[in-house]
Amino acid sequence: MAKTVNLYQAKTHLSKLVERAARGEEVIIAKAGEPRARLVPLARPVKQRKPGDWKGRLVIGPDFDAPLPEEILAAFEGRR
Repeated sequence: MAKTVNLYQAKTHLSKLVERAARGEEVIIAKAGEPRARLVPLARPVKQRKPGDWKGRLVIGPDFDAPLPEEILAAFEGRR
């Protein structure tokens, strides 16, 4: 649940509030009891994928896309 602080408290304790947000807590900043801003952690940078990174580490069987056995297909379709 987000913690709500008034604008004066936010100005006075900004560094503490930033640390709380960095740890994952959401802080709502309000003025006269009305929410005005939200302090949230930054999203972690997404590592760029490199094609071929898993080459030699993953093996897909020759029957990967073969039809399912009838009893398994029936279970998926709810026909037990």
